[in-house]
Amino acid sequence: MPKIAVLGAGGRIAKLAIAQLREDERNQLTLYLRNPKRVRELPSDGVLVVEGDVLDVKLLTQTVQGQDVVYANLGGSDIEAQARAVVSALTAAGTRRLIWISTLGIYDEVPGEYGKWNHHMLDGGYLQTYSAAAQVIEASDLDYTIIRPAWLSDNDEVDYETTEKGEPFKGTEVSRKSVAALVTELVKNPAEGIRASLGVNKPGTDGDKPAWY
Repeated sequence: MPKIAVLGAGGRIAKLAIAQLREDERNQLTLYLRNPKRVRELPSDGVLVVEGDVLDVKLLTQTVQGQDVVYANLGGSDIEAQARAVVSALTAAGTRRLIWISTLGIYDEVPGEYGKWNHHMLDGGYLQTYSAAAQVIEASDLDYTIIRPAWLSDNDEVDYETTEKGEPFKGTEVSRKSVAALVTELVKNPAEGIRASLGVNKPGTDGDKPAWY
């Protein structure tokens, strides 16, 4: 029975991923978040909820002990510190498989006018801190996959393609449901995407900026 810990389980992508992961009754989920009320609608069978902050390395280490996969859906201005805490906890617990949500642009990999627009929107601290957090993950010995989504929509669809680190980013947008589907696919096939950084976008959405801007 696969054991999956979800860090930041109250996030919008995380909730969609949790719903998809619960479709397989074999999955045992541990949901780690600061405000358990955000997941109170979930049935209790096969789900353990832990109230905590990822910067609490002792509690986080206890939580990820024995997990097969840890999926981190975290954010905030202290994301680099959160990355260090996650690496420390997983290393101490002997848990190796990590799926880490980041953002596009952390390698300056977004080409053309869209890349310039993305810098305009995200420079000033956001890109820099998420880039620093990714560097912490990549410098670790963990079996990580970093996911770099395009600008996110709430479209009820699963339609995505991926690019590797070192390749130009494609597209301008992707649905949260698609990112959740990619997370679910990696959980199902944990040997895939090891030590990879995947850009994820909806095919056919190339342009200077997302369609809704």
